[in-house]
Amino acid sequence: MFGRNAGKNPETARFRIDVIKVPLAAPQDAKIIASPRIFSDPATGKINALNNGGSASEGTPTRSEDTDQCHDITVYSELGLAAGACAGNGILLDIKDPANPKRIDAVNDKNYAYWHSASFSNDGKKVVFTDEWGGGMGARCRENDPNVWGANAIFALNNGKLTFGNYYKLPAAQGDSENCVAHNGSLVPVPGRDLKIQAWYQGGISLMDFTDPANPMEIAYFDRGAIDPKMLVLAGSWSAYWYNGNIYSAEIARGLDIFELTPTEYLTQNEIDAAKTVQVAQLNVQSQEKLVWGKKLIIAKAYLDQLERSKGLRASKNCRHQKSKLELPKHQKNTKKISRFC
Repeated sequence: MFGRNAGKNPETARFRIDVIKVPLAAPQDAKIIASPRIFSDPATGKINALNNGGSASEGTPTRSEDTDQCHDITVYSELGLAAGACAGNGILLDIKDPANPKRIDAVNDKNYAYWHSASFSNDGKKVVFTDEWGGGMGARCRENDPNVWGANAIFALNNGKLTFGNYYKLPAAQGDSENCVAHNGSLVPVPGRDLKIQAWYQGGISLMDFTDPANPMEIAYFDRGAIDPKMLVLAGSWSAYWYNGNIYSAEIARGLDIFELTPTEYLTQNEIDAAKTVQVAQLNVQSQEKLVWGKKLIIAKAYLDQLERSKGLRASKNCRHQKSKLELPKHQKNTKKISRFC
């Protein structure tokens, strides 16, 4: 049984998640240890207590899905939190006790058709949810498509509560023959900023700066155009993930694309090089790990570039002056003077 009817069956496999324990030394012995009803009302025990029956803003061609399962859950174990994109809701889970996750907040949006994926900022103070309106099969980024449908929703996270900041949608309008909607991505580890590279099917890939959750913006993109200008076919970037200095994108019709960021007025070479210092042995975007930058000169240069971009430096102490101090031979550096300049 599905949707509202499923909520009447206390034995339904819907309206829950499964927690699976995997012994690393014997993964074949993995087993389900809990199946919590994370959509329930703790006061009444009702298992389908979140969005059921659908919601939609005026003119929305697709109503919100019933919240009876999660499409994607991203865990951030170091913070003891998980964010679930669960069809009709975005939810926040306390997973400090991994075997007993507890829902601590849930959000709904009448502009959202299908809550598809979730990502934390590195500091855990923001969560980005995506809406896969149309399931990735339709042209959803056309000039006449509202920029709040099939978009990202960015929330500030404070004391276990989610507060809406703004939407972000691919800014370049796509054609009628290009399937396009928000899809999978990952953080790009530029120190001092919250950046996410993301796939948009035939809309290509887009690098979003959501450092200010109320004012997200695109700072880089790649878009090769329609596979077939005359007919809509399923194609484009299904995912885009940053891994040890490059961006890897699974292009449905063509195969694997590998990208490298290039500097612009919105992203300097120092920031790109600082991001490349973060090297990981493995990457699983749904098991988010804290990004850590070492004590390296390039990290300081990246921060200085950000100060200059934000007009945080006085005109008399511009970026060239600061860089000249930082690039002096080690024995000539006056660290007290450098700290005053910074």
